[in-house]
This record gives sequence, structure tokens and C-alpha cells, in this order.
Amino acid sequence: MAAHARRSAAVGLALVAAVAAGCSGWGSGSASSSGTASSAPPDTAGAASAQSGAAPTESNPPGDIPDNQAYVTYRPTGGTFTGFTVKVPEGWARTDQGSTTAFTDKLNTITITVSAAAAAPTTGSVTNTVVPRLQSQVPKFAAPKVSEVSRRAGRVVRLTYQGDSAKDPVTGKVVRDTFERYAFHRSGHEVDLTLSGPVNADNVDPWRIVTDSFTWR
Repeated sequence: MAAHARRSAAVGLALVAAVAAGCSGWGSGSASSSGTASSAPPDTAGAASAQSGAAPTESNPPGDIPDNQAYVTYRPTGGTFTGFTVKVPEGWARTDQGSTTAFTDKLNTITITVSAAAAAPTTGSVTNTVVPRLQSQVPKFAAPKVSEVSRRAGRVVRLTYQGDSAKDPVTGKVVRDTFERYAFHRSGHEVDLTLSGPVNADNVDPWRIVTDSFTWR
């Protein structure tokens, strides 16, 4: 009986040690059965998005354009105005709708819209006209910033902002996107070049390649 009592006590101590070790592992960032860790640093951007109702940003978004991406020249052949060219990533899917052409791959999109415009856009006209329009069109529109920047085609007005993407028809997922809109103007014609992709995706260089490639002809 004494031996049996000693074995029971040993088993009890082992169970206590196992539970303590498990609690220690949980606190140090070990994954739970659901694959989450309680000690991971809080996602402040995600928390802010949740509070505003916007889609959460991703820490490792799948929207990075590869460094070895090839580019091809897009030359419009129809529509109201064809006097420009711009480079777009090779292999992206193209869709045309009226005066707008879009190139899409995974979570990234380049949209080109042509319109008649007697006057060149200014930071003031974009702030007072374009921003309110987008605010009513883009879900969870936020953080607009208007500035004038230089590209090889000359000075252009750039508008950056954030918004939620359309719901994926297959997964139903909504992604928090960042947008860059460039307004090019010449001889009564405006070409708006909008580039979008997931917040935190590293597409600075690809977007610069595209916007610097814009040329009047």
C-alpha cells in the first residue's frame, strides 16, 4: 500500500509539472490548438481597422510584385483618346469598359481612365472634387493625401488613399488596399492612372516603373 501511495503521489506531481510547463509554453508564444499564440504582439493596425469597420491589414500581404516582373507597353487603339503609352506588367489580365482599361493580377490592379478636361488638375481641384467623389464610391475610404510630384512626363497631381477591396467572389474575403492615383493632363485630355494593392505590400519600385513610363505621343 505504501508503494502504491508513493506511485500515486509521483503521478500527481508529474501531472502538475506537465500543466505548469504547458502554461509556461502558452505564455512564451507557443501555438494553441487553433494555431494562435497568446503572447504575439498586438496588431495595432488590425485593431484600428476593426474599430473603424474597415478590413484588417495583413502583416505579410500576398500582393508583392516580383522583382523580376517583365513589363510591356500598352498603346490604346480605341476610345476617345489614344495619344499616350504606358508600361504595364506582362501577363496581367486586361478588361475594358468604356473609357476605362484595367490590368489585374491577384490582389493588384492598374486602372487607366481617359476623359476630356479643359483645365489641368491641381491639388485644389483634386481635393475639392475627386476626393469627395471617391469618398462616396470606395468602401471605407480613408487617409487621402494630395500632392504634386514629378514624373518623366512632367508634373502630375498624385492622390493617395486607402479603401476596402471588393469582396472576393470565391472566398468572400475583403482586403484593405492602398491606392495611388496620378492625373496626367495635356491638350484638353486627362489620363488618370490608379494603382492599387494590399496595404503593406512592397510595390514602391513597380509602381514607380509604371508611372515613370507614361508618355504622351
